Amino acid sequence: MKITSFLPVLLAIILFSCKNEPPIVIPKAVKVEIQTDKAAYAPGDPVNFTLDKAAPASAKIRYKHLHEVIAEVAYSATSWNWTPPTDDFKGYLVEVYSLENGTEILHGSIAVDVSSDWTRFPRYGFLSKYSGSEPIATVIGNLNRYHLNGLQFYDWHYKHHHPIAGTGTNPESSWVDIINRTIYFSTVEQYIQAAHDKNMKAMFYNLAFGATKTAESDGVQPGWFMFKDQTHTNRDFHPLPQPPFNSDIFLTNPGNPDWQQYLLAQNQEVYTALDFDGYHIDQLGDRGKLYDYNGAAINLTNGYKSFTDAMKAGNPDKYLVFNAVNQFGQGSISQSPVNVLYTEVWGPNEGYKDLSTIIANNDFFGSNQKKTILAAYMNYDLAQNPGAFNTSSVLFADAVIFAFGGSHLELGEHMLGREYFPNDNLQMSAELTKALPVYYDFLVAYQNVLRDGGSLFSPTISSVNDQFPLKNWPPDPGKIAVAGRNMGNRQVLHFFNFLNSQSVDWRDTNGTRMAPNNLSSLNMQVSADVPVKSVWFASPDVNGGSAQTVTFTQTGNQVAFTLPSLTYWSMVVLEF
Repeated sequence: MKITSFLPVLLAIILFSCKNEPPIVIPKAVKVEIQTDKAAYAPGDPVNFTLDKAAPASAKIRYKHLHEVIAEVAYSATSWNWTPPTDDFKGYLVEVYSLENGTEILHGSIAVDVSSDWTRFPRYGFLSKYSGSEPIATVIGNLNRYHLNGLQFYDWHYKHHHPIAGTGTNPESSWVDIINRTIYFSTVEQYIQAAHDKNMKAMFYNLAFGATKTAESDGVQPGWFMFKDQTHTNRDFHPLPQPPFNSDIFLTNPGNPDWQQYLLAQNQEVYTALDFDGYHIDQLGDRGKLYDYNGAAINLTNGYKSFTDAMKAGNPDKYLVFNAVNQFGQGSISQSPVNVLYTEVWGPNEGYKDLSTIIANNDFFGSNQKKTILAAYMNYDLAQNPGAFNTSSVLFADAVIFAFGGSHLELGEHMLGREYFPNDNLQMSAELTKALPVYYDFLVAYQNVLRDGGSLFSPTISSVNDQFPLKNWPPDPGKIAVAGRNMGNRQVLHFFNFLNSQSVDWRDTNGTRMAPNNLSSLNMQVSADVPVKSVWFASPDVNGGSAQTVTFTQTGNQVAFTLPSLTYWSMVVLEF
């Protein structure tokens, strides 16, 4: 008899046996967006969470520090609170998940920073528009989702040498800035309050040495300026097209004590009128040979330290950030009472290796006590016209900056593409809008292995059977770059996927970088001189950045493991 003759009977048996059983349905994962009420929390403060929609009734809430689960509770409502452990300067990842048909489904996650001082793990953003119609709550709420704990109020002021129109006790209701925009006092004031409500610090921007064409009528003395010659004939100035600007910027000597006292008095008016937390000081890079009014040579870098010392002495309870343009003066600035080290990055520092080098140099300058913020403008030429940021270039740059312990000034009312912050020609794509919050969650959740001490090293690592070409940092096109951080009881390995990259320049000025291919099951072998207790993996490109245990074997000093996946950036941690 042919086998096919049994098929009708077999089919009937199957139908009879199943007719009283419900069909097997694999539920579609419910994705939820989680919000926290603040960007960071003091030890002992409760964290309030809100979901945008209900999670499955069977869901659970899991609280993790690095790869360790520290608490787990049943989900019961779309809003709840949690009081983290009282340890200071810790990062956590909070996950809403459920088990469905034996498979763990992640519905959503978000990071939490418990830090009493924002400068320990600074995450800096900006504001640049102060019309009477700014959507303040929406802007600050969006920046809160990225856990930004400090904001630079860019070009909020009236004149560089006279930043607030009116006086501290009687400020004008509005004024015109240097590019003839109307700035509303109430908008600045409301932005500061909204930032404080989210535990963000508000820093007012101004140059260390700026004066407009009306400066002398406002009390700035001719002897305070810097000159290109020894006969005080040619003042140093920063030219600006007029229109749209209403003045060039003439440069005073930041080391001149009289100028310092003049600006301190102006700053006191600012602090009287507005509840700013500190002063973001700007400069203009290397100005070449400069002279004071009497013909003496000026050492700008020494002047920057003298200026910063004076600003701190005048307002000891306020924070200070000083922009070292392309590292100009950073050695001196780092020895002044600034709270973080801020670098605006320009050519020739265009490679990913340059970003890591600047962060490493700043760590050295600041004796590993002052963290780095990089103002690194993505897709610079593309940003001359309307368009969209290249997702791959943004994520790669953030991956490198975050992995080496820095943070990236890039987010405000819009993403930043050029040095004039109100420029909003480039928008974030839907893809980037979805991916970037996870990168910032990753920065916060794993801040204790990303930016909390340790020393950089080049691991002895290989791809088993040369499965993929590897290269220790700095990166090469067409290879996976590997960087290591030794933290005593653990080693942190970072993998960056430049396999299909034609360039390792971070700025990607025309926005042409290709997205990397997703790789999986990469067999690795790395040297470790002590017994390894556990290995775990996390990536902002996978499962919301959730950490997972990795199986490993150790033979002598060789540890073999499989890297689960690599798209842009993956991290493996060896615990000893």
